[in-house]
Amino acid sequence: MDNNKIKIDNIFNHWLESSDSDFYTMIHLYNSKDYHWALFIGHLVIEKIIKAGIVKQIKSHAPFTHDLRRLAKLSKIDFEKEHIVWLDVITTFNINARYDSYKKDFYKKCTPGFTSIWIDNIKTLRGWIKMRL
Repeated sequence: MDNNKIKIDNIFNHWLESSDSDFYTMIHLYNSKDYHWALFIGHLVIEKIIKAGIVKQIKSHAPFTHDLRRLAKLSKIDFEKEHIVWLDVITTFNINARYDSYKKDFYKKCTPGFTSIWIDNIKTLRGWIKMRL
């Protein structure tokens, strides 16, 4: 096995393992009723698993972006239309939890019901992507 293949495998595994670790953190935060942080970490779960797909596809580092739709396109995974809509919404969890000007409204939005729906969507999407890696 050549060194470049090993390097790419290591980068791929880094993104996949980091996504898995964040998944468990997301679940813990959700169970602790830290809803806005659970959704923020949920964004990272999806971002990192897509970046693993990009690394596998292009045999190089994934780009420095948090835009899930852009990352999905680069991954060459054939996402379903519903999943593209989900990616757009999940991307807002990164922006809304990160910037003070959006935080207050985001906190109000993160009700138990809203968060439960999106945690389920993140779980579904994560499993769907993993099956395609």
